Amino acid sequence: MPVPENEERPEPAGSNRPRDARTGKDAVRARIQQQATWVDLQIRQAMDRGEFADLPGQGKPIEGLGAEHDPDWWIRRLAEREKIAVVPFSVQLRRDDEELDGLLDRLNVEAEVRREVEEFNQRVIAARYRLPEGPPLITMPRDVDETVAAWVARREARRARQAELLRAQEPPRPRRRWLRRRTS
Repeated sequence: MPVPENEERPEPAGSNRPRDARTGKDAVRARIQQQATWVDLQIRQAMDRGEFADLPGQGKPIEGLGAEHDPDWWIRRLAEREKIAVVPFSVQLRRDDEELDGLLDRLNVEAEVRREVEEFNQRVIAARYRLPEGPPLITMPRDVDETVAAWVARREARRARQAELLRAQEPPRPRRRWLRRRTS
């Protein structure tokens, strides 16, 4: 039978808990009870000041209340709120493979390009040794030298286009006339 809050609960035999000198009651229990009272007082005062008025979701039912228990509810809410898409590793590698050329085009040094391609290849090879967790892994490692050669060709083509655009935007220079003597 549960003991009401205002009644004393019997202490276990041999309990050495400190007692309040004034009341003779358990000091820990009295401190917790005072703390709960203090918290309730703070909430009541905040309500009187109107600090809980116009909160988002006021008057609406709590979302997901009464549904079946999901131990990963907080992960799902975080993913929805932050718009995080969790995709299988094989699909992520496909996306990375598609975006790799664009990433490489933003780099300026061949050593950095080689490092990025080698890192990508390491992830692909590591994925081959993992247990499959979704669609099959069809992404293949890239040949570093071929990828670097393609990067160099794209960079040269980009530089040529930029030079051509600059020439097209530049007004023609007037021809200089070298020293001409006037004869009059």
